[in-house]
Amino acid sequence: MTQLNDDAKVNEAEIASHWKEEERIYPDTGFISQANMADPSVFDRFDEDKFPEYYREYADLLTWDKYWHTTLDTSNPPFWKWFAGGKLNASYNCVDRHLEEHKNKAAFIWVSELEDEEDRVISYQELYVRVNEFAAVLRDFAGVKSGDRVTFHMPMMPELPVAMMACARLGAVHSQVFGGFSGAACGDRIVDSESNILVTMDGYHRSGQMLDHKSKADEAVAHAEANGVKIDKVLVWRRYKGEYQSKAPMIEGRDFFVDDLLENYRGARIEPVSMPAEAPLFLMYTSGTTAKPKGAQHSTGGYLSYVAGTSKYYQDIQPNDVYWCMADIGWITGHSYIVYGPLSVGATSVMYEGVPNFPDAGRPWRIAERLDVNIFHTAPTTIRMLRKAGPDEPKKYNYHFKHMTTVGEPIEPEVWRWYYEEVGKKEAVIVDTYWQTETGGFLGATLPALQSMKPGSCGPGALGIFPVIFDEDRQEVELGSSKAGNICITKPWPGMMQTVWGDPDRFIQTYFSKYNKDSESKDWRDWPYFTGDGATQSADGYYRIVGRVDDVINVAGHRLGTKELESAALTVEAVSEAAAVPAIDELKGRVPEMYISLNPGFEPGDEVVNEVKKAITTIIGPIARPSHVWVSADLPKTRSGKIMRRVTAAISNFMDVGDTTTLANPEVVEDIREAVQNAKIESGDVPKEISQAMIEEIKRFGEDE
Repeated sequence: MTQLNDDAKVNEAEIASHWKEEERIYPDTGFISQANMADPSVFDRFDEDKFPEYYREYADLLTWDKYWHTTLDTSNPPFWKWFAGGKLNASYNCVDRHLEEHKNKAAFIWVSELEDEEDRVISYQELYVRVNEFAAVLRDFAGVKSGDRVTFHMPMMPELPVAMMACARLGAVHSQVFGGFSGAACGDRIVDSESNILVTMDGYHRSGQMLDHKSKADEAVAHAEANGVKIDKVLVWRRYKGEYQSKAPMIEGRDFFVDDLLENYRGARIEPVSMPAEAPLFLMYTSGTTAKPKGAQHSTGGYLSYVAGTSKYYQDIQPNDVYWCMADIGWITGHSYIVYGPLSVGATSVMYEGVPNFPDAGRPWRIAERLDVNIFHTAPTTIRMLRKAGPDEPKKYNYHFKHMTTVGEPIEPEVWRWYYEEVGKKEAVIVDTYWQTETGGFLGATLPALQSMKPGSCGPGALGIFPVIFDEDRQEVELGSSKAGNICITKPWPGMMQTVWGDPDRFIQTYFSKYNKDSESKDWRDWPYFTGDGATQSADGYYRIVGRVDDVINVAGHRLGTKELESAALTVEAVSEAAAVPAIDELKGRVPEMYISLNPGFEPGDEVVNEVKKAITTIIGPIARPSHVWVSADLPKTRSGKIMRRVTAAISNFMDVGDTTTLANPEVVEDIREAVQNAKIESGDVPKEISQAMIEEIKRFGEDE
């Protein structure tokens, strides 16, 4: 890489592509010999000229009640319809059809956060029975029918996929709200979906505590009713049968224990409703702080085809594998790659109730050893957390992964190497995936038996996915040039959302208007999908995601992606986690500030601060040198482990941090605020004037839209 010695030499392309790693790591012959997809002719089958028919290969993995007449209906862009005319049922495809060969095979192995509590092993036969019985409760007691919306506010318990499959069996649309969200957040989603049924749980274990969850249901119901939507029934699963773990009262005539209701429906069998391929299967709401959440509506046939295909080809799930996606079903990763994708290919999936580092950082590896997990799937945030808490823990345990996936955000090369060397023991392939809630499944990834791994890169477009990078002037960036721009997807694909629930105009405006060539056009070529992410493509065709477009810090006209800044900071041995945020500056407009936490054995002080500044200056250039590096014992995080950059950005700019009650560690916010703002006041580094536009910009920063 060219050394950047002064600001004049800095350009956006150099800044956005600072990663030096070009090393290729190849899968071993043992993995290739057993892989589901080791035939290079697959690239020819998914050649661009064969669009859209190549997606028949994924759809043919499913059982159809009625075969489709049109693979892709483009008559109403950008509201694409996949496998038009086809009919199927998602529950049947995920459960019933596996019974003949795999009725006694484990569908789920559920692991309690309490290490002395026994696992729950749920076979496909038991799953079938439980899904049918709960479907009977929903239909015959709660009055749920095809097309109705049912809201779930559930933790990581096996009752959640049971409920999802029960809704799918009836043709009802489910909307799972992440269990860590507040009752009010759940209420907002109830209002938007106009749901009249809420399914919840009394309590669950988290970080060694039994959390009262039912109380959130009461808050959600009150919030929804105050906004015009009445909940008719609240169905409450109990964490322990016959024992109630909440202090919240059960409201007579509204609240019902599911285990009591099930006594009336033992042995019930519900015929799966045959649904049109384009019928909505579920809503998955994105979160944000400045606008109401968007309900990403996903279809039955297109979505299920896409997650089945990617589970088989990219996750390499096979009949004897034990697969563990350590995500939460409250997010799209859990929907696609804990429930629908794995079940559609007859997998055995591990579900874990608690946090990955409870009671210590060895817990995931003990579970993997005990259950003989050989496919592991988690987020870079979790990987960084485990690396920080117990960098040497993996080598203590006798597990062996053949395959590991990363999901949710770009993974820094340094973290990738620890994942490969220490967690995977240099035995496992890594599939670093790029995708979104809205996309349903992978957009960028390497086929594990056919394409090499490259630290810091998600690889090429997935099969059938043909990305393009545009600049702000709507011009296509030359592919392979390593110049930064906005990554877009040129062709529709089956897993993508159908629309924003109840708001088609917002769907068009958010995802298609920026690069639409003609709003009246019926040609799909005029409707590239705007991801909202920045990216580069190197000469080898591999992509690097450099952060959300909104997470760009514009310093004196130079665009700095947060991910590139954070990756540079993480090259410093002492640094465990890093979060880059913009601070308002009179001269440059914005300057980067860096928040870091340290690995065990390292002490905060000027030495580590200077090392971080030096690393960023050397790797990216002087323009990227942070004005401050703030060292904290921990950074504000969501319950899913995501660093809340909007909180640290607000602190740096003396703004209101907003609601922090849903954070996993809200107590750290005040400590950080006091330390940072006192230091800034002492040095005179306080913004003198902040416009409303600046306030809105900082509020938007770090949002997961």
